[in-house]
Amino acid sequence: MAKLPHPVPWLAAGENFPPLEDAWGHHDPAPGLLAAGAALDVPTLIEAYSHGIFPWFSLGQPPLWWSPDPRMVLQTRHFKLHRSLRKTLTHFQAQSGCEVRFDSAFEHVINACASKPRAGQPGTWIVPDMVQAYDKLHREGHAHSVETWVNGELVGGLYCVNLGRMVFGESMFAHQTDASKIALAALVAFCRAHEVDVIDCQQNTRHLASLGAGEISRAEFVAHLARNVDKTAPSWQFKPVYWNQLLTTGMPDLP
Repeated sequence: MAKLPHPVPWLAAGENFPPLEDAWGHHDPAPGLLAAGAALDVPTLIEAYSHGIFPWFSLGQPPLWWSPDPRMVLQTRHFKLHRSLRKTLTHFQAQSGCEVRFDSAFEHVINACASKPRAGQPGTWIVPDMVQAYDKLHREGHAHSVETWVNGELVGGLYCVNLGRMVFGESMFAHQTDASKIALAALVAFCRAHEVDVIDCQQNTRHLASLGAGEISRAEFVAHLARNVDKTAPSWQFKPVYWNQLLTTGMPDLP
């Protein structure tokens, strides 16, 4: 008979998160699940992210808090610039009317991400409560959008959380081919320019792995957080010069 996992603690608003080691393990029904409840306010979100915890739940569920082990991350120096993406970026950079913007349309970006179901899922995890919470986090300067614009039209992008010199990727969308990859490449270029070494990806996906993301232990991830979340955060402005390092250095071209 299979051993039942220990109950997931229910947190009142303002209550401390349990130790990360209490999260459900590989053999439990939901590996990485740490707690339920609490509040989706700015202080709670900052406390969660700064300790390697993030919210993820569906419509009709209470807030669920996760800290998986291992953790999927993209080390920016390992970003795989495939030959086709390099060609796309070079063309994008050279074309009039093509630009990357930061934080000019955060609400549009998160709602576009929310309208895109995850593969194999009937709905989205970016429920209205999450949209409202991250909009507040954005207004406090901790959540940001990276946007791909073509001829004045928002065609793709992503949103993320930033604490100190740590970036936590959340979700991407694209209305044109490669528009979300352009946004991710811009984020990587920005992070490299500002000595942000790691972008948290939370969950392991084939798409992220193809771009260079990989798993590290939760202990290694949390140690990296401790060294970086209290540093001065970069100024969230994208400069075209950031493309130069990405296109001329780093991982070699791949098919």
